[in-house]
Amino acid sequence: MEDCIIVGAGPAGLTAAIYLARFHLSIRLFDCGTSRAALIPCTHNHAGFPEGVSGLELLRRMAEQAERFGAERELARVTKISPEGESFTVSVEGRDFRARTVLMATGVVNNRPSGIDDALHTQALAEGLLRYCPICDGYEVTDKRIAVIGTGSHGTAEALFLRGYTADVTLISPDAEHDLDPSCAAELDRAGVTRIDGPCGNYAIEGDLLAFDTTHGRMQFDSVYPALGSRVRSDLAAEVGAQISKDGCLVVDPHQSTSIPGLFAAGDVVKGLDQISHAMGEGGVAATAIRNYLAELEPLRR
Repeated sequence: MEDCIIVGAGPAGLTAAIYLARFHLSIRLFDCGTSRAALIPCTHNHAGFPEGVSGLELLRRMAEQAERFGAERELARVTKISPEGESFTVSVEGRDFRARTVLMATGVVNNRPSGIDDALHTQALAEGLLRYCPICDGYEVTDKRIAVIGTGSHGTAEALFLRGYTADVTLISPDAEHDLDPSCAAELDRAGVTRIDGPCGNYAIEGDLLAFDTTHGRMQFDSVYPALGSRVRSDLAAEVGAQISKDGCLVVDPHQSTSIPGLFAAGDVVKGLDQISHAMGEGGVAATAIRNYLAELEPLRR
């Protein structure tokens, strides 16, 4: 019987693992190897790394720190969580583990542009030609030629956000004509954002630019931001009845507790600012709440 099983090994899950291990609790962490942070070639807005740090290197350091204090991490995918009284059974690829508490730190998956293959997607990310987080890396596209693939209010918001970094922003609809209400269209016009109807596709790296076909012909950009939303990985918790928001995020209280006693959540799977620093903060809050929850069930003594 573990004190806590953590599902997910991104910044939230690893921060929680460090805290919980240092609380002298027995921790098992399952990592399916698909943390969104691992896709970051180099982040420059994470405090403490003035020269920047890759997502993989940051995760490696955090995992090493957690394991140094006794957290057990395993590369495996959790397939089911089953509440059983005041504990849980966690199923992992045909094996079952028991825990007094569970922390969901499963994050989200970005929706990719249609038709871009894995190899090109990986290379474009590594070279900064494809980017998913203007809050993280908008500074790096200052005064460059930028495309946002998206439409509606979400695409409009991302294009307007990036307009704060460069005057050359083009909003391209992914599939068909733009779906913009009059207020979105007016805001884009005031900001000087060019609009092009879809579809678009046939992506390729051409020189130092990412190119693709549009209804205005083939176009090239210094960086492209897909504004196509994401899939929240809240399924495991939803299956046991945890409350989910209308956009698929796990609903938690100020201590990161879900509607299921003993089931906690932190990071991008919870609605909030999808940032490493925010996920780490929630991981620390969740870990402390888990420790106090366990102490209420049974006093923690050395």
